[in-house]
Amino acid sequence: MLYLAIKAALSGIIVAIVSEVARRNAGLGGLIVSLPLVSLLTFIWLWRDTGDVERIAALSRSAFWFFLPSMPMFLALPALLRMGLGFWLALALACALTIALYGAMTLAAPRLGLRF
Repeated sequence: MLYLAIKAALSGIIVAIVSEVARRNAGLGGLIVSLPLVSLLTFIWLWRDTGDVERIAALSRSAFWFFLPSMPMFLALPALLRMGLGFWLALALACALTIALYGAMTLAAPRLGLRF
């Protein structure tokens, strides 16, 4: 239980630091946010928990293919905000787009020879 609390605290601290950096400097915040920190932490935690290289490789491969449908969100959100939509509505619409694209990727994956 302590190990889980340490993982959660460390992950939360990273998110808090990034949000503070972004508040002061959007460019640097964007750079940090673009780093695959969650993926890296997950690989580390999974390696520590299982030592299973095949599981980590499969996770990395899946993360790559699911990263692709998440990319349009980073273009849709600023476009929606600039159109005058409120933050929460723009965020909800950008998330809905991402969910729809995740669904499309899940449906297309078998046709592309991908297994998750």
